[in-house]
Amino acid sequence: MTAPPFEDLLRELTPQVLGTLIRRYGQFEGCEDAVQEAVLAAAVQWPAEGVPDNPRGWLVTVASRRLIDAMRSDHARRERETAVAAEVVPEDVPDTDDTLVLLFLCCHPTLTAASQTALTLRAVGGLTTAEIARAFLVPEATMAARISRAKQRIKAAGSSFRLPEPAEREDRLRVVLHVLYLIFNEGYTASSGTELHRADLAREAIRLTRMVHAQLPDDPEVTGLLALMLLTHARRAARTTPSGDLIPLDEQDRTRWDAELTGEGITLAKTALGGAALGPYQLQAAIAATHADAAAAEDTNWQQVHALYMILERIAPNPMVTLNRAIALAEVEGPVAGMELLATLDDDDRMAGHHRLLSVRAHLLEETGDRAAAYDHYRRAAKATASLAERRYLEMRAGRVRPDAESAGRPMSDPV
Repeated sequence: MTAPPFEDLLRELTPQVLGTLIRRYGQFEGCEDAVQEAVLAAAVQWPAEGVPDNPRGWLVTVASRRLIDAMRSDHARRERETAVAAEVVPEDVPDTDDTLVLLFLCCHPTLTAASQTALTLRAVGGLTTAEIARAFLVPEATMAARISRAKQRIKAAGSSFRLPEPAEREDRLRVVLHVLYLIFNEGYTASSGTELHRADLAREAIRLTRMVHAQLPDDPEVTGLLALMLLTHARRAARTTPSGDLIPLDEQDRTRWDAELTGEGITLAKTALGGAALGPYQLQAAIAATHADAAAAEDTNWQQVHALYMILERIAPNPMVTLNRAIALAEVEGPVAGMELLATLDDDDRMAGHHRLLSVRAHLLEETGDRAAAYDHYRRAAKATASLAERRYLEMRAGRVRPDAESAGRPMSDPV
């Protein structure tokens, strides 16, 4: 179902209005409450009365009035109330878009990654606490407490509402991009639950990344991240069957990939590679573009994919990068070579019992013809994932390689 136009407008304007209020009044929590009340008022009035000529100014004016009313009613802040209440509520709203400043604030280094993600979705994405809680499968009260603690930590850190100094800005931008990457990944492949993906989260991550890219169009890593998201999201319609079962990349109907998103993503990926230095998002976008360039799975340039993973592994070492390189290496040199590289991850505590390591090894074992070992690893991988869609797929793969001798044996749900 397509959202009414004013809902998209409200989602776009919410961080801009919040940034304006925080810059003027300097209190995150009170300003956010006031903006949410203004957004709620708009959601009620605009459908009936029409969108005002200056919707951003309307929201700033209403939110400012709500904030001043709240401060007037707070006797503990009487002196501050006198100074603020004396201000004239602004009719002219500056054109400055503080969304990027707000993103930096939500991704403050004193916060955990989970808190950064939740606060970004709440303050910049405009999602309700209930929506964020549902996305991450936690009670609403738990998420509300997490967001509240994040605001208090920012307040305690004495953070001012401005972009970090140039010396700090690059590191802080990487945190912002990482949070957007985490939001997208959770949307593209939900870590738990019945659905393989949460399209709303993925779309929100893309929308926020477009906003960052609009303000930093020459940053190659911002461009690379946006390209990666678009190229990956373009496959969404081909990733599942009508019943919701997973379809792996090599079996997808590529005619169902979104051609517009794919084209834009490839163009951005090429632009990103023109930067002075290579970063992880540029390289991941280049890998995604290589897959997108292939009309069919068998046309994939695996040599290029493997080479890009080798560079990525060198500049941003990560066990998941090594795991993906093992898949590419198996395509280039055969499954035994891929399994030898996988073996280097066996002593990595971060990968202990991880369903991705188990499932990739199962696939490579299947390729070597060792059906019994493949069956065992598929079953173990199915039990290790919290995603029901992934579990169904892995159980199906296990059933496909199940040794004949066990065809009448224990059911899939039994312990290995």
